[in-house]
Amino acid sequence: MSRISDFGGSLYRGDVSIDFVGRRRQWYAMSALILVIALSSLVWKGLNFGIEFEGGSVFAVPSSTCTVEVARDAFNGTAVTTAEPIVTEVSGSTTRSIRVQTLALNPEQTNLVATTLADACQVSVDTVSTQVIGPSWGGEITKKAFTGLAVFLLAIVVYLSITFEWRMAAAALVALVHDVVITVGIYALVGFEVTPASVIGVLTILGYSLYDTVVVFDKVKENTKGLTGGSRMTYSEAANLAVNQTLVRSINTSIVGLLPVAALLFVGAYVLGAGTLKDLALALFVGIAVGTYSSIFVATPFLAELKEREPAMRALSKRVAARRASRDASTQTPAPVAAGPGPAAEPLGGDGDAPGPRPPRPTTSSGPRNQPKRSKSARKRRPKR
Repeated sequence: MSRISDFGGSLYRGDVSIDFVGRRRQWYAMSALILVIALSSLVWKGLNFGIEFEGGSVFAVPSSTCTVEVARDAFNGTAVTTAEPIVTEVSGSTTRSIRVQTLALNPEQTNLVATTLADACQVSVDTVSTQVIGPSWGGEITKKAFTGLAVFLLAIVVYLSITFEWRMAAAALVALVHDVVITVGIYALVGFEVTPASVIGVLTILGYSLYDTVVVFDKVKENTKGLTGGSRMTYSEAANLAVNQTLVRSINTSIVGLLPVAALLFVGAYVLGAGTLKDLALALFVGIAVGTYSSIFVATPFLAELKEREPAMRALSKRVAARRASRDASTQTPAPVAAGPGPAAEPLGGDGDAPGPRPPRPTTSSGPRNQPKRSKSARKRRPKR
């Protein structure tokens, strides 16, 4: 933990810096590849909409011994429909049941299937619950989901435009669309059933992704306040510093959020067999991970690219470059060597091979005038010859 803390402190102070903004082309290419895979999954495989969206009939057979294979074979033996049913095992804290989902059936077919399943699982037909959902109800849910998403996005634009600026709102929207497309594409890729719980999960991750982006943008706003009045760093460099300063916080928040969701997804869905938990947990797990990625690698680099197009930021970049060029030139120019007090070098001799005669060395006179005077005490101490 101390190493992580030291590393986070180095990032915050700027002693260590990861160039997120400067390498934005690489992150864009990575996101484009993921988006292509997600969109390809949506086009070729499509979403596996649940009964709430497409309509149909659902049979729940409470039994502790009946298996999925037995229930599927019993349903296929009725020949009420040519479509393959979706048979799953649902386990609760105290009960266990077999869930059979198929296309919408008429009352006669519903009674036949319920009786057949009860006989195959050796339970009373009265304990078999049936539910018929029409497709219009699913269409109403879809309409409300898109309406809620539109209202949510509009509220985001208004809030970010007032709190920060419209460029930050645009960058946040790009990150949100990026997160939604990838999450929905993964749903199509793995073939999970799309239920109302999935829609709730997607709307939840939008809020989480926005939270992480706003945290980074708030630091960007703090670092760029009064930036155009100097020539110390560019907007991209200040934004990159903000990402580095919030990097450890974003990672820690994501890990703390992913751990319980991972438990919900893998333990709740696969160990306990709770299918509804699986639909909700997948959206949350993918959304939290992708939301953290987009706030660091997509939203902030895109914001910096929009800001660098402003005339004031272009002028700032030129001043910063000129100041650094002047500083580099001053450090690279050698200092002039001061001339010494001695005479200049003597020229070579007449033939150029040997030095010429040196001037005579000055001699000092040894007369009494140049000798220092002695004191009377010194003369008295002088020994007699």
